[in-house]
Amino acid sequence: MGSGLEGATGRRLRTEEGVELAVLELGDPALPTVMLVHGYPDSKEVWSEVAPRLADRFHVVLYDVRGSGSSTAPVPLRGGFTLEKLTDDFLTVVDAVSPDHPVHLVGHDWGSVQGWEFATVRRTEGRIASFTSISGPSLDHFGHWIKKRAARPTPRRAGQLLGQTAKSWYVYALHTPALPELAWKGPLGKRWWPRLLERMEKLPTDDYPTKSLPTDAAHGAWLYRDNVRTRLARPRTDAYAHVPVQLITPTEDAFLSPRLYDDLELWVPELTRRTLPAKHWVPRTRPDQLAGWIAEFAAAREGGRKSERQVLAAGPHADRFAGQLVLVTGAASGIGAATALAFGAAGARVVAVDLDERGAASTAEKARAAGASEAWSEVVDVSDEQAMEKLAARVAAEYGVVDVLVNNAGVGLGGGILDTTTEQWKKVLDVNLWGVIHGCRLFGRQMVERGQGGHIVNTASAAAYLPSRALGAYGTSKAAVLMLSESLRAELAGRGIGVSAICPGVVNTNITRTSTFAGADPGEERRRQEKAAKLYARRGYPPEKVAAAILRAVVRDEAVVPVTPEARAARVVARLSPRALRAMARLKPPV
Repeated sequence: MGSGLEGATGRRLRTEEGVELAVLELGDPALPTVMLVHGYPDSKEVWSEVAPRLADRFHVVLYDVRGSGSSTAPVPLRGGFTLEKLTDDFLTVVDAVSPDHPVHLVGHDWGSVQGWEFATVRRTEGRIASFTSISGPSLDHFGHWIKKRAARPTPRRAGQLLGQTAKSWYVYALHTPALPELAWKGPLGKRWWPRLLERMEKLPTDDYPTKSLPTDAAHGAWLYRDNVRTRLARPRTDAYAHVPVQLITPTEDAFLSPRLYDDLELWVPELTRRTLPAKHWVPRTRPDQLAGWIAEFAAAREGGRKSERQVLAAGPHADRFAGQLVLVTGAASGIGAATALAFGAAGARVVAVDLDERGAASTAEKARAAGASEAWSEVVDVSDEQAMEKLAARVAAEYGVVDVLVNNAGVGLGGGILDTTTEQWKKVLDVNLWGVIHGCRLFGRQMVERGQGGHIVNTASAAAYLPSRALGAYGTSKAAVLMLSESLRAELAGRGIGVSAICPGVVNTNITRTSTFAGADPGEERRRQEKAAKLYARRGYPPEKVAAAILRAVVRDEAVVPVTPEARAARVVARLSPRALRAMARLKPPV
């Protein structure tokens, strides 16, 4: 048994057919019930990291599907694993653990395939309050999906069919007589499968799979034999969900294409989509994110109302970032504030960080109003190593490990290199470079230790690759950030952590009014600040567009993102004709 399930209450239930089902319960039975159904070739222990995270708010129920774990197998095996009989088992458990109230159903893999049956057949109406589906389609919907593409095989549809056929190779193997049982009870189940999970899925296998895996997998082959051919050939035409459905799609699933769910709105009147940059076994690799989504979706249905976030979190990429923890430095104004609000509109949990306490608090409040499920503000000087260490520890302890880090805090510095004082050099490098280094090192290490991926965004600048006689120190700091980002991206690629460098260009923010100018007296500095502010205002490129580019960069895992047209043009020229850029760098700036 996984360590997360220690202390759970166990019981055995006997079905009318004589199958004994092993059931575990956590949490207060007086609370709403969340039922977790495992897939193939798993047992209920696949949920050992998710269940405890839900037990403080829900009555959590797990059971071994017939033939798995501590549950008994039907006799004979053939015909004993039909979806109709699995529905009988589900109702047996529901009637025992929550006789008076409907349950919030959650299924992964074949648990989700079963869940679709439970959520669409008439005899379960009133027994399910909501359904969260993870990595497992309805066989009926899948059958219609195939028929639609086979009937009108455009190149795109043919490609989708061929792609899913390749991903489903194991389904054909499991239909062969006797061979799957021999393989699972031999080296595949005893040695190879755990190693494959560890290598392909980056899945910790210290306490999982359980010792019952070979037998569980051998029995479970009948899930495929008893159901797949029949349902795909003759899918039900009435497979409409009678409950709200939350669909969680791992975008890197090796077994299921996200395209399988393209037509799902036809079958589900109330559908909430979520995407996760992860592989198939997300109950083991991303239990924190799953628990958050499950809890919110279930809680929103208690009392028959929609959650506030479902109403407010309507921004772009809400399916991707809802519930994720995002930390943004330099969040009191400008690009940082716009980025925090954009993630808030996508339903993320936002930590707004800045040296400006009032500005950070204001951004957090606006992020909540924009749709953030939660938002907090933190005050820190990013150039202060010890302060950043304390921030990283506090965030991890109070809010969790950050999913997306945006190192955005920065200061402006104009003027020639020979006019730049040591003190000015130190300040621009401390904030623009060391602030990014501290964030990457501290929060990046937490992401690595968690082992569940993440993304780091570093705000560089078009000045990183666009030399200028007037931005020598500033451009140096940003060029260092660009190289830091590229190198860190290579280092973390095998950890599932993306790194993006954002190069905005000329954006209308207040950085021009707070910039310093080397070699200028106070009066001249104020004049240059005002002139630069007017120039940037005339350009009129809003920080919200940079924020949108940051969200896209995370979703697409982009390496270097020039944002404004001039930043993109300069990037092209820097690659094709660096001599032209050197000539341009000699021109005297308008400020």
